[in-house]
Amino acid sequence: MDMAFGAALTLPDYYRVIPRVGRQTTQFIVDQVLRFSFKNVQRDASGLFTMRQRVLSVDKRFGRRAPDMRITRQMCDDIPAEWLDLPQSRKDRVFLYFNGGAFCMRIPRMQSAMIARWCRKLGARALMPHYRLAPEHPYPAAPDDCLAAYRWLLNHGVPAENIVMCGDSAGGNLTLVTLMRAREAGLPMPAAAVLLSPATDFSASGRSAVVNESIDPMFSLPLLRWFGEMYLTEPELHLHPSLSPLTGDFDGLPPLLFQAGSNEMLLDDSTRAAAKAHAAGVPVRLEVFEGMPHVFQCLPALAESRRADKNLAEFLASHIGWKSVVKRK
Repeated sequence: MDMAFGAALTLPDYYRVIPRVGRQTTQFIVDQVLRFSFKNVQRDASGLFTMRQRVLSVDKRFGRRAPDMRITRQMCDDIPAEWLDLPQSRKDRVFLYFNGGAFCMRIPRMQSAMIARWCRKLGARALMPHYRLAPEHPYPAAPDDCLAAYRWLLNHGVPAENIVMCGDSAGGNLTLVTLMRAREAGLPMPAAAVLLSPATDFSASGRSAVVNESIDPMFSLPLLRWFGEMYLTEPELHLHPSLSPLTGDFDGLPPLLFQAGSNEMLLDDSTRAAAKAHAAGVPVRLEVFEGMPHVFQCLPALAESRRADKNLAEFLASHIGWKSVVKRK
């Protein structure tokens, strides 16, 4: 999206535009990999298989786990999950991370490497539930699994004030949905939530869904509709808050950090959700990174990804007191 348009407006205090600082050549390579993996895939069962294989190939090539990162399998009652720990991880700081992947795939190495960077800086550990994927397990399997994983954490001695719920893309959707469902169930809210380019509107009614389609290297409107059809077999539910949390009630939610790229079709899923949260009195920060694609934070080669990590740590330090455990050089 042309940020000059946004610059002509008076932005609210919670809205920050982050200038591009990285190399254009690096981003060009990233964009081409994303286009190959997602945008031009055939939209049928064979296309889904192809996409999953391409994503796993990219994940294997670019997802680099640190040698001191420890992954431990965990059953959260019936939900398989993994604990991610580093030498500096503390028991009283837990990220509950819901992965992105259009509700139909995982990108395990790149996503866990991203979470590990946060854990290393903040002295945290992370629980990563493997919620059931569409189309084999359509809605409501995923949100049911995510809420069950949050209940499991609470029931196994982790206080809500020690938990930061987070997710990217589809996982960002599931983060907001889980917060709203937990509130309705009378469960305590986590300390904060982090939302990286969350999908908050299944109707794709935001301005960016149209004006950014040509520059978004990952998505197109037909592709987004295809993902939605695999996840949801009842299209009349598209605007229900458990699918489109943008239509839900944000009252009483914990502090929310939104990060999105200006070039993505889902940009307005973040801008509108952040505005609604702010109007409900929720402490919120929205960061829009100029020129960045969807969930660029998974790509540490981008300078903007490192800036996003730094801003995330600062947000959690200021709102819930998670000070960095990494000494500045």
